[in-house]
This record gives sequence, structure tokens and C-alpha cells, in this order.
Amino acid sequence: MADVEIEIEEQESEQLYFPEPSERQLTARAVIVGCLVGSIVSCTNIYIGLKIGWAFGASIISAVLGFSIFSLLNRKLSVLETNIAQTSGSAAGYMSSAAGLLAPIPALAMLGYEYSWYALMMWSVSVAFLGVFFAVPLRRQVIDVDKLRFPSGTATAETILAMYGDASEALAKARVLVIAGLCAGLFTLAKHFVPEIEHPPIHEWKWVPGAAFLTIAAAWGFKVYLGPSLLGAGFLIGPRVVLSLVGGVILGWGILGPFSQKMGWAPGPITAYENGPRGWLLWPGVALMVSEGLGALAFSWKTFVNAFKMPVIKSLDEEQAISGHIPNSWWIGGLIVGSILAIIITAFVFEIPWYLTLISIAISFILAIVAVRSVGETDINPIGGIGKVTQLVFGGIAPGSIETNLMSAAITAAGASQAGDMMTDLKTGKLLGAAPRKQFIAQLCGICVGILFAVPVYFVFTNAYELGSEELPAPAAMAWKAMAEVLNEGFGALPPMAEESILIAGIIGLVIAGLRQIKSIANFVPSGLAMGIAFIVPAYYSLVMFYGLVIWLIWKAIAPSAAQKYNFALASGLIAGEGLMGIVNAGLTIVGIHALGDIQLRIRELLQYLGLQ
Repeated sequence: MADVEIEIEEQESEQLYFPEPSERQLTARAVIVGCLVGSIVSCTNIYIGLKIGWAFGASIISAVLGFSIFSLLNRKLSVLETNIAQTSGSAAGYMSSAAGLLAPIPALAMLGYEYSWYALMMWSVSVAFLGVFFAVPLRRQVIDVDKLRFPSGTATAETILAMYGDASEALAKARVLVIAGLCAGLFTLAKHFVPEIEHPPIHEWKWVPGAAFLTIAAAWGFKVYLGPSLLGAGFLIGPRVVLSLVGGVILGWGILGPFSQKMGWAPGPITAYENGPRGWLLWPGVALMVSEGLGALAFSWKTFVNAFKMPVIKSLDEEQAISGHIPNSWWIGGLIVGSILAIIITAFVFEIPWYLTLISIAISFILAIVAVRSVGETDINPIGGIGKVTQLVFGGIAPGSIETNLMSAAITAAGASQAGDMMTDLKTGKLLGAAPRKQFIAQLCGICVGILFAVPVYFVFTNAYELGSEELPAPAAMAWKAMAEVLNEGFGALPPMAEESILIAGIIGLVIAGLRQIKSIANFVPSGLAMGIAFIVPAYYSLVMFYGLVIWLIWKAIAPSAAQKYNFALASGLIAGEGLMGIVNAGLTIVGIHALGDIQLRIRELLQYLGLQ
């Protein structure tokens, strides 16, 4: 997964806001609005995550919408209530990732494993809370002692305070977000009935100059695509990542794909996974993603070592005297109960022996520490790389079991995801003078509500569209699936020359990870993760994010102030609008409504069924 990188200045003072003792904080309205907004983001994350393998955070959008909704009702939230809204919202928003619905679960589905909705609901509950409990004992070290920056957490605190300085600006941002969401939603609904508006068939227009060349390019994915969510993603993820995607598209689909077909390594149809260029490109793409992720972890060994430096222990009386402290009994008891629950449910649902689950939980705690440090220092949570570490470990201790390999790694990824998210929220709370105990409760509430939304929506999308198809390429899941297959079947199962491509791509990924450690050139080094994703998803998905970047650069040049103010709101609206309407479109697909005439037919069938006609 990739989050938006936000550059901020170092703060002279650790705390930015000093609330009155009587200021309201953990209220039902703050928790409810945060949970609802975060759950919406979680649903859209499933849609966009199964398209490009990334998820976006819900902290800022939850804070802005929570503040704006109650301001319009003349019942403005307090600063600390808004912090609770973003805490519960971010927890709900990341459930799509923490529950494994973007990578390990769809990877198993593509391998032929099927699970009921209630089985996945139980699984989500069993792993969702572990990362939160992992984070609590680390808080004092990384926030109070080391004072790590947590860029997104600091940016969220600054955003909240800025809204209270200029409420009209916050309402204007919310207005832009809603309008963008409505436009994206209407476009998405319209394209369900008229697909040509999203995929203009320019290559079929004979009067267009170079139509023959465009037809060949379109066969390799170089065609026009106008999806609002990925267009909005291009506004957010920055030039380095977008240009890496474009570079990956040119190298993968423009050079290596045609070359693999010409050389007979992938003689089948272009989009075939079994024997076509798409299946061949999967391997160097995965190697790039995995090697850069593991390389980044290896080059961060100092972070790993620092993660285990314990602070000076305070006496229990002194610790309990701290306002809002999270009692040790809460996280220790929760960790014990959560671990037992995970052991039982993974044995029941996935038939994983209890001792292997216990090993994965222990590994999860170690790697969650690394994830927290990484988020605190770089704002990037290396969930993909962390998951691959566990896959490699279980490839050695439980060879031949794909299910065990994937779901043990899923436990680790869930712990890393939630631990990083929890600590980011606690950093925001620290800057605003919030009580960690109240944020802890809000985080648990957000997780519970997020599960209720994320799992059903995952089933809606996967029942409507095939995983691995053009609608849902699921690149992150492809990477997990490929790693599990290699560990299970060996390199002999790979297509011709795939081993060599994996070796070369792996070396390139390690070099990229190394170059990223040189601060003077880090911003100019391409993203191996993005290039690998570009190898796996259809080319037009990467190109539409390039369109978004170009529009953003033009906007920034013409109206820099407006671009800075409304960029996040506009992009979030485009992502949310298509994601939410995508759920409606998936429902229409399931019931067989593909044209306007189908609506009348289904209504007539319903009336006949009810005896009203």
C-alpha cells in the first residue's frame, strides 16, 4: 500500500493547542460522524484498492466533514471532538486494508479458496484489534521520548486548528468535496449504461489520424480512460510516483510485453495470465514491488534497532496520574483476548494450527514496531514488504500450504496497518492535548463499524466483477498470490525467462531502495512499488493518473492558492464519488441491469412477484 506523502515543517513546540479542562472530547456525535465518514472511505478504498492496490487515509476528510456538518447545523464540534471524529474515521477507513480485503483475501479467492461473509467477518474481528494493542506500549517511546514527526498526524492536527481559525474555508473545502463527489458519482452511474463515456473508443474512429497505430496501442492498454477516482488519485500521490507509473507502463506494456510475445516467452493473448504477456509481466512487476519493500526494511535497520530501545520506566503511581493514560490492563488484556480469538478463528476458518498463528502474532508485534517507526519517520507504512517477510518465514516453517502462508502474513499486515494508524492518531492527539484513553476508545469504535461496512462491500464488488479482470486487476493481491505460489511450487512453474526477469527486477528494486536512502536525490528516485504496479494493472489506469497530475500542475500554475486549498478536497470527492457509485453499479450488475430498458423489466418482474401487476 501507498499513502499520500505530506511535507511539513518541524514544530518548535510539541503541543499546538492547549484545551480547557472542561472541553468536550469523547462524545457520541463525534464518534458517529467519524465512523460513518470513515466507513464510506473504507468502501471507496475497496474499490480503488482492488484497482490499483493502494488505500487512502480518512483522517483529514473525517475531520473536515465532521466539522462542516455540525457547523452547518450550528452545533459546532470542539477541537477535541473533531480529533475524536478523525480518530474513529481513520480506524474505520483503514479496515479495508487491515482486514486483508485488498491483498491476502482476494489472493486466496484467485487461487480458488472461497469463504462466506460471516467467516470473513469473524476473521476481520480476530485481527483488527491486534495492531491497536501493539501500538499502546510504544506510544511513550515514539511520541513522548523520540518525538517522531508522523507527518500525516501532524498535518491532520494543523488542518483541524486551521478550520477553527477560518471556518468559512473549511465549509468551502467541504462544498468542493461534495460537488466533486456528486459529479463523479453521476459520471460513474452514466458510464454503467454508456461505457463509451469512460472509455472513448478513439482508436476505432477511422477519421482520427494514425488510427491504425492507435488500434495496436489500444490492444496493449494504451487507450483513453476517464475514471474519476484514479484521476483524483493523480492529484494526491505526487509527481515522483505518477511519473514512476508512466515509466513502468512504457517499460512494461510498451517494451517488455511486446518483446516477450515476439520471443515466444508469452505467445498467448495479450491479457491472458496463463500464457500471455500479462501473465509474464506479473513476475518482474512483483519482483520490483517485493524487492524494494524488503530493501527499504533492510536499509532501515537503524529504525529497527531504535524501535527496541525502551524508555525510562516511570512508577505505576506516576503513570496512572497522567491525564487520560491508557491503563496497562486495557491493552494487555485486549492483546490476550485478541490473540486467543485470532487463534480460534484462524483454526476454524482457515485450518491453521494454533502454534503457527501464535508465531505469526509474535512476528506481527516485532514488525508492527518497525511499521510504527517507519510511519513516524517517513509517513510510509511498508505493509506490503512486511507481509512478504512473513510469507518468506512461513515458506520455511510451513512449506506447501498456500492458505497458511497468505493468512499468517495477513495477520502481520493487519497488525502493521492498525498500529501505524493508531500511532498517527495519537500523534495528532498529542499535538492537540487530547487524552489517549479517549482516542483509544474511539479507535475501537471505528474498527467495529468499519468491519460492518467493508466486508459486505467487498462481496458486492467481487460478486459483480471477476478478480484479476480489467474492472478489478487487484495488483496487491497478485503480488501476494505470486509470492505464495513461488514458495509453494518453486520456480519451475514460471513461464520462460521469468526467473531471469525476476532476478533483474529484484536487483533494480534493491538499487532503488538504496538510492532512496540518499536524501539529496531521494525525491528524484523512481518508486519501484509504482513501477511494479504499472506492470500488473492495465496501462490506461496508470495513464489516467498522469492526466490527473497534468491537470493539477496546470491548476497549480494558474491558481496556486486555490490549488493548495482545495486539492485534497477535490481529489477526495472524485475518489469517494466513484467509489460509492461503484457499489451501486456493482449491485446493478448483479441483478442484471445493464441498460435503461432493463430497469423497466426488473420493476415489472418485482411487481409481478409482489402480485401488484
